[in-house]
Amino acid sequence: MRWFMRRRTRLLCLVLAGISVFLHLLLVLLMLSVYQSPCLSPSPHHDKPSLALEDNNFTSKYNYVKLPAHMGQKSSSNTDANGRHKMAASSNMADMRNHENSALKEDREIASFKMAAPNGNHAATPSKADLTKLEALFDHPLYNLPQPPLEEEDWLLRVKAKANVAERESTQQWLSDNQNEYEPIQWNSSTETHPPWLRFHLGITRWHLYAHRDANLGPLIEQLASHRIVSAVQKAGGTQLKLVMSFPNYGQALLKPMKQERDEETNFNLFYFSDFERHNAEIAAFHLDRVLGFRRVPPVVGRLINVVKEIRDLTTDVKLAKTFFTSPVGNTCFYGQCSYYCSTEHAVCGRPHDLEASMAVMLPDLSLAPRRSWRSPWRRSYSRSKSAVWEKDSKYCQTVKKTSPYNRGTRLVDFIDMAILDFLMSNMDRHHYETFERFGNNTFLIHLDNGRAFGRHSKDEPSILAPLVQCCRIRRSTLLRLGLLSLPQYRLSDVMRASLSQDPLAKVSPILSESHLAAIDRRLATVLLTVQNCLEQNNDVIYNDITDYPDEVTVEH
Repeated sequence: MRWFMRRRTRLLCLVLAGISVFLHLLLVLLMLSVYQSPCLSPSPHHDKPSLALEDNNFTSKYNYVKLPAHMGQKSSSNTDANGRHKMAASSNMADMRNHENSALKEDREIASFKMAAPNGNHAATPSKADLTKLEALFDHPLYNLPQPPLEEEDWLLRVKAKANVAERESTQQWLSDNQNEYEPIQWNSSTETHPPWLRFHLGITRWHLYAHRDANLGPLIEQLASHRIVSAVQKAGGTQLKLVMSFPNYGQALLKPMKQERDEETNFNLFYFSDFERHNAEIAAFHLDRVLGFRRVPPVVGRLINVVKEIRDLTTDVKLAKTFFTSPVGNTCFYGQCSYYCSTEHAVCGRPHDLEASMAVMLPDLSLAPRRSWRSPWRRSYSRSKSAVWEKDSKYCQTVKKTSPYNRGTRLVDFIDMAILDFLMSNMDRHHYETFERFGNNTFLIHLDNGRAFGRHSKDEPSILAPLVQCCRIRRSTLLRLGLLSLPQYRLSDVMRASLSQDPLAKVSPILSESHLAAIDRRLATVLLTVQNCLEQNNDVIYNDITDYPDEVTVEH
């Protein structure tokens, strides 16, 4: 009987095992049928994103932009024996416009796909080829043009050979009330003893803030990025929060904190004067200004600041200190006092203590090097309902040309240089600019305060180019460099990617996204097309500022 029961039990177990195997096989077949369904042929519209990505190199669409061999118009100064510089179009205007419209349409499709893709804008990693392009660009003759010898009056500041005891004691007292945090001064008339910030001040001339191959630029950037901070106070004036940071060697930097993510675009419903300032825009503006060969933006670098140790614990600014608080998630925040965006709703917060910021070297004190502020002739109305005069009068530039200081010298083409810079980085907030009083009207314009640049990459603002469009005037050196930067071997986006990669914050994420870099190339093509339109309609477009450069210059693709 026991033997019969054991046999029956084994039979029952075998049946149950067989049923279990059958059910598992059935489940596997069901899962396979589910996973196979996406492998069916997709509908045609699913192919668009992949096709757009295959043509991701947007700037190749603008290969028609070529620096021609001749400049076909009269130059107002330093003309050749025939009194002419000729410029030949690389293709007819109709084909260029059709090509541009097609390229813009394709770029919108690419941009829309990247916006939807996760981390689609974080691919701005430079290649060795980009770094090589940057070095080749700075080695190009257009960036190493012979300069006239500098006279004594062409330097902003000079070092006194000797100083008496009373002057030295006065200087010590002026520099700091608390010498404990500062290094002892051991400077003399020798440049080798000067800290980087002082060498920068002493290197400012009538024509630029720093030299093209300035050996001091590296040490200055390193100081801004890493030197110990001994003081932090809020800078008076301005519409948004910024701090003055001091170093042990008495150098100072202007800090602008991170207020939003780097890739966050400006809301389309916001007016230009309602936007936040961006720390990465200040960094990128310095690099773009240098790549364009202007050297009119003070050196700027990104830095990770400890809000507690390097601001709250060091500040002697009572008003600033009162605005610190801890957020509900434990981050240390502050908001300061200013005209706009200085409230708990717009506080600047660490994560929990670390804060990204831009650090711009301060210009010489106004008591040593006074600056004059000039109201921009193309200043916007800063009104939600009113337009400026230049926005309604297409011949507005004729009035400007008759007004001092734009009626003589280089002031007008200097201003148009600044307008081109602003258009490339989409900065609509250029209401004033400054010059050093020592140099009078015969000097460069300082390109300060670029925090509202790079707000949008998906839209260009043509009104920023109004000075160029209405005046049809441009420096020959500027045009030649713009043409150079439109070529594949020196492409603007590539050299910008390489230059920005050298900033310390680039290790966290790219200073500018690929969408912004593509927008710079697109806007450069617009600038060159605008100049071409001017050349077809006017005889006095190019201001010849480089007499020692060949009259006929050909830059081939």
